[in-house]
Amino acid sequence: MEVNTKILSSVKLSLGITEEYTHFDQQIVMCINTVFSTLYQLGIGPKGGYRIATGDEEWTDLLGDDARIEFVKDYVALRVKMIFDPPTSGVLVDALKREIDELTWRINVAVDPDEG
Repeated sequence: MEVNTKILSSVKLSLGITEEYTHFDQQIVMCINTVFSTLYQLGIGPKGGYRIATGDEEWTDLLGDDARIEFVKDYVALRVKMIFDPPTSGVLVDALKREIDELTWRINVAVDPDEG
């Protein structure tokens, strides 16, 4: 199984949208870039921030080869889900929020120079 390295494609797949279906790409890109702004404030990404524009950008462009922060991909997917297509069930919303909170904590630990 080939792992999708493109940011937009992998986020779309996590939303249940095929790579070929491009109708919502502009809205999804906007949501991804919003999440990247939050990640920058958490200490993830290049100096000066990061954004996608073409859909060809890859996770290594944002994360480098640092395997310690692979969970950032899940964080982006969950945050985009909450912005773009939030669940209608309050129970599911609460579960997603708890997962996002845990991943936020893990990101903070991963980028804290005193922890590593």
